[in-house]
Amino acid sequence: MAIEDIFKVDSVKGLAIGLGVAILIPVVLPAVAAVARPLVRTAIKTGIMMFDKGWETVAEMSEVVEDLIAEAKAEIEEGRAVQGAGETVEAASAAGEEPSAAR
Repeated sequence: MAIEDIFKVDSVKGLAIGLGVAILIPVVLPAVAAVARPLVRTAIKTGIMMFDKGWETVAEMSEVVEDLIAEAKAEIEEGRAVQGAGETVEAASAAGEEPSAAR
């Protein structure tokens, strides 16, 4: 790299931009931090609230699923009881007894 290359327009322009940024960062950074801090805090609060709402929704859904499982088991047991009673009635009929006496 020759001395002439340092003073080309692009090099001078880049150097000026770099110096400008270096000078402005200490001034601009606190202002940006003052604006960004409440925004970040709000985003974190929103995330926490959404996380809590998600857990609440999962808990409600699991309760609904547990209720459905309990209802399905009750229907299965009811079906078995009816089937067992039907077999008892059939056995009583085959033996010549009245169905009410079989119970």
